Amino acid sequence: MNELALTTFRFPENTCIPQAQPKAAASVTLSSPGLDVMTDLAQVRAATIDPETRLDKAELTMIQHGVRSLFVVHEFPCVEGLVTASDLMGEKPVRLVNQHNLERQDLSVADVMTKLSQLDALDYEELKAATVANVIATFKKVGHTHLLVVQAATTKGPARIRGVISITQVERQLGRAILEVSGVN
Repeated sequence: MNELALTTFRFPENTCIPQAQPKAAASVTLSSPGLDVMTDLAQVRAATIDPETRLDKAELTMIQHGVRSLFVVHEFPCVEGLVTASDLMGEKPVRLVNQHNLERQDLSVADVMTKLSQLDALDYEELKAATVANVIATFKKVGHTHLLVVQAATTKGPARIRGVISITQVERQLGRAILEVSGVN
């Protein structure tokens, strides 16, 4: 065997690992397809957290993933709920600390998350025919900062959460604010 070995070298100091960057979201208009503002979980790995995780660790996880919400998952792949940056840093923790005479570090994600049964969802097939204006109207109607997109069960598998749409992402892609902060939670 007379194979030639590949050239090797030693690492220079300060060699870094490139961080994966999500594809930059393209700008949209009100008439753009609704799918253009959805984070497609068939293409992007969902950021998850265990419900027993402390709030400060959940905040760090959001920062590390570059997201403002995490799917709450105890036994993957089943989703128990969603926790947002507002849940972690808003009035929920303050209210719980005051009501139950606790310390903030005693609270876990389970204490402040929104349960799956309380979240608003869109049908994936309906979203495929919708526009960004329809998505914005839905945000105004439900008054939440996130919408889940569910793909119906098929002969190939059960229903699944196909995507998530955040009001922040829609605003970023539109290049302007679309809702009053006080009207959304």
